[in-house]
Amino acid sequence: MNQREIYERIGISREVYDYCEEILSTLTKRWEQIDRTAEYNQMKVLLAMQKNRVDATHFAATTGYGYNDAGRETLEAVYADCFGTEAALVRPQITCGTHALAVALSANLRPGDELLSPVGKPYDTLEEVIGIRPSMGSLKEFGISYSQVDLLADGSFDWDNIRKAIHEKTKLVTIQRSKGYQTRPTLSVKRIGELISFVKSIKPDVICMVDNCYGEFVEEIEPSEVGADMIVGSLIKNPGGGLAPIGGYICGTKACIDQCAYRLSAPGLGQEVGANLGILPSFYQGFFLAPTVVAGALKGAVFAANVYESLGFRVIPNGTESRHDIIQAVEFGTPEGVIQFCKGIQAAAPVDSYVTPEPWDMPGYDSPVIMAAGAFVQGSSIELSADGPIKPPYAVYFQGGLTWYHAKAGIMMSLQKLWESGVIRALKRK
Repeated sequence: MNQREIYERIGISREVYDYCEEILSTLTKRWEQIDRTAEYNQMKVLLAMQKNRVDATHFAATTGYGYNDAGRETLEAVYADCFGTEAALVRPQITCGTHALAVALSANLRPGDELLSPVGKPYDTLEEVIGIRPSMGSLKEFGISYSQVDLLADGSFDWDNIRKAIHEKTKLVTIQRSKGYQTRPTLSVKRIGELISFVKSIKPDVICMVDNCYGEFVEEIEPSEVGADMIVGSLIKNPGGGLAPIGGYICGTKACIDQCAYRLSAPGLGQEVGANLGILPSFYQGFFLAPTVVAGALKGAVFAANVYESLGFRVIPNGTESRHDIIQAVEFGTPEGVIQFCKGIQAAAPVDSYVTPEPWDMPGYDSPVIMAAGAFVQGSSIELSADGPIKPPYAVYFQGGLTWYHAKAGIMMSLQKLWESGVIRALKRK
């Protein structure tokens, strides 16, 4: 059985296979660049683990209060060293990225303070955390106001209005690195650094927090190395390497992390409590594997961009742009395009491949959302997954793939479904 035949066995036609292989033959140079970044980041993780003398005793389980958990403390030191920060909070008690961001915001803001987003609307689930959409327990309910400056039409920062938005009550600036359910460009670490420098030139004591979800290990530096006071993310995305079954992290200044620890546990307890319940090996090993896993996901994103751009669809970023996160957006312009793409991703999954995804009213979102993921860890978006809101411009957001080969198969299957359904009528370059 040859390569093409094995793909035919999972439902990929010869026409789709040949079309994708032709696109793939043009991407050799991009693969070399991605692999160089992965190698650099692999060495960075290795050095952090060696510096902190990680050993087998750090994998031991703790229960109850989790006092004197050397494994937990060492893991947090590894994260802090790898991301170039004074301290870190890396815990299974943080349930997701939204939870990590909510902890960081509520811990470092007080009644009367104002939160500013100089990069436009935050991700949908944060709207309820902030109080943009009314929700029980939002920051707004605690007297914390919110201000927003949208990006300009070309995706650049609106420097004049950012300056005007910063005043004596501005306590924390939140910068979302990835695009979320928007079709704006993802922010590079360099651009984030420029924005932080500008903000601190106006008000030096303002806290700059970066939502780093989907961006870890995509570049050789992280936002914490260009002035961010906190970077925040989920362990079931990039840094968990596909092995972490739950968890989130907050890395940053000691002052900010102390506040976060008191908010996550309780005043007076902070980082001293929080049992690891035996899952530290997956946290350590997942972090070690993360640079390679992210590289595979990046290759999948670049491949998807080139395939769909060649068919005439708008893709963000485009097939040749530099990458700053693992998410690939494709605008189909119709609900059917989004739905068929997601059906293809689901059909290519190792778990629940027989399931048909459908749009539904998911908590935290303002419109029906379709999500495709046959993951070993529920909701893990470093694994092959795709999702999108069923609203204009009807864009789907693809990410993940624990291996490049699985990401490749997922993209091929998405194209197969779109072709079979008639959304794509001919496999011809435009």
